[in-house]
Amino acid sequence: MGILFGTDGIRGVANTYPMTAEMAMTVGRALAVLFAPSDGAPFVIGRDTRISGHMLAHALAAGICSMGGNVAMAGVLPTPGVAHLTQAAKGAAGIVISASHNPFQDNGIKVFKGDGYKLSDASEAEIEALVLNADLAARAESIQATGRVCWLPDAGQRYVNFLIATAPSGDFLSGRRIVLDCANGATSEVAPRLFSALGAAVTTLFNEPDGRNINAACGSQHPETLARQVVAQAADIGLAFDGDGDRLIAVDEKGEPLTGDQVLAVCAKGLQAAGRLKGGAVVSTVMSNMGLEKALAKLGIAHHRAAVGDRHVLEKMLACGAVVGGEDSGHMIFLENHTTGDGLLAGLKLLAAVQSEGKPLSQLRRVMTVFPQLTLNVAVTDKPPIDSEPAISKAVRAAEGVLAGRGRVLVRYSGTQALCRVMVEAPTREETERLCRQIADVVRRRLGA
Repeated sequence: MGILFGTDGIRGVANTYPMTAEMAMTVGRALAVLFAPSDGAPFVIGRDTRISGHMLAHALAAGICSMGGNVAMAGVLPTPGVAHLTQAAKGAAGIVISASHNPFQDNGIKVFKGDGYKLSDASEAEIEALVLNADLAARAESIQATGRVCWLPDAGQRYVNFLIATAPSGDFLSGRRIVLDCANGATSEVAPRLFSALGAAVTTLFNEPDGRNINAACGSQHPETLARQVVAQAADIGLAFDGDGDRLIAVDEKGEPLTGDQVLAVCAKGLQAAGRLKGGAVVSTVMSNMGLEKALAKLGIAHHRAAVGDRHVLEKMLACGAVVGGEDSGHMIFLENHTTGDGLLAGLKLLAAVQSEGKPLSQLRRVMTVFPQLTLNVAVTDKPPIDSEPAISKAVRAAEGVLAGRGRVLVRYSGTQALCRVMVEAPTREETERLCRQIADVVRRRLGA
């Protein structure tokens, strides 16, 4: 990670460095230089429902236009929708103004190449170098033929049509009762439209964004209300998305949430049974539960782990030929259909597995037993390499010695926040909590804010 870019783009508190209008304009200029098309292809800009999105999207567009680039505004659209439209329109690049599952006061900038894939570390480094170059603004002054801004008509419907085309049939959800939690975010309009179009009886929660209520006690981070409504509505399933629609958390018909790893296991088994699990492998991250590894091994499916972040999952998928991958947090990539994590697409894949198996989700989830896992987030003032801190390294080795191969310990820094994440998996909840707290206490003493 560089100075500006974290695990998933640039992120921070809106109107505070680096998420200022001035920085957005500068990033726009840098993107226009790096991805300057020879044919005038537009830069596609979409955003979630945060109130600061208007300011940042227009500042970004102004920066691009100042360097002679053209912009196509998609308005409020899920992150994977922007990736799809960029690819379909042969755009120069796609940019999303969003802070994903973070609270409304945060915002961020994510970038896709013209082919719909996220940037490499090298490309992010190039952007940072341009942004931090004092000569960038001077270069803009020499440009007389500035670019134009247009609006993409029916951006949401184009994305919905793309998703419908991935479904087994146009009415494959007929007779299904589905409850959606749209997190007052970017899926608020397109999600109910999609699942209704495929024949489902849809109840929608948290689809009235006001700029400030995105992710507020709702969405993929807070599925409690969704779980209650699934039971109250006697629904077959509940689907919760995050603010920008690239995550999915599912709830079974009994109101019990599934982890992202469980969804991966169910979908992988369904694709394997249908002979469509190309590469015979699934990619997840170092944060994935040991239960996923064991479930896939029992199914004869190879399991590969990548660094945290869906673009690292994607890189590993491309390297090993896998078509399914994701994170326990709910980011899931289905490469047969899309270039990036997509919560709505993941929901369709999960429902396709339910349909093909002919069993309720509460039964299908049994393919994977979740090991007790606990992650404690410790606020830190600095992020030195973990292995350069003797006390922390000693605490980790001690916990691993106790587990003796019966579990896992992982200590890593958040890529987007000033946090150190301490994760422990063990056979029992008591042992998990005890070991996790012991390590977290050491981290807090050494690095705590």
